[in-house]
Amino acid sequence: MPEAQQANRDSFYYANIAPQMDDFNQSHRGGLWGRLENALYEDVDVQDLRASVFAGPVFGSDDRVYRDVALPAEYWKLLVFQEHGVLKARAFLLTQDLDRLRAVLALDEFRVYQITIVELESRTLLHFPQAVHQTGTLPAVRAMSERKPLAVTSDIFW
Repeated sequence: MPEAQQANRDSFYYANIAPQMDDFNQSHRGGLWGRLENALYEDVDVQDLRASVFAGPVFGSDDRVYRDVALPAEYWKLLVFQEHGVLKARAFLLTQDLDRLRAVLALDEFRVYQITIVELESRTLLHFPQAVHQTGTLPAVRAMSERKPLAVTSDIFW
């Protein structure tokens, strides 16, 4: 599909690049963060197999700086799709403990959480359209400090 091929090429422009460990977003490495989009297509009856994925860094005042570049301790991802004619959006947050990363990266140094759209806006200072806000809420959402990270894709509330 030409549209999908162009979207894939567009994802490699410098405007879409953020400083990150070289393999945490690689689905073939087995990390949950890199498998989110694949899980969406495997676990949900996505209408016309179309989804929009928005992602980026969460910059904080306490981010470590390396060679004059801030290294975010968190990243976000928003998946927007239709299932059975109903618009849905699911937000995720990846945290990484940069102080604990070693020369050989272990994927367990990363934690992935499912968060609400409101939490995503609060952390990123971005604002999403009302249609995204009306896509439903997560059941039994607790404070971030009380949540457990997602262990497998079946932990995701679609």
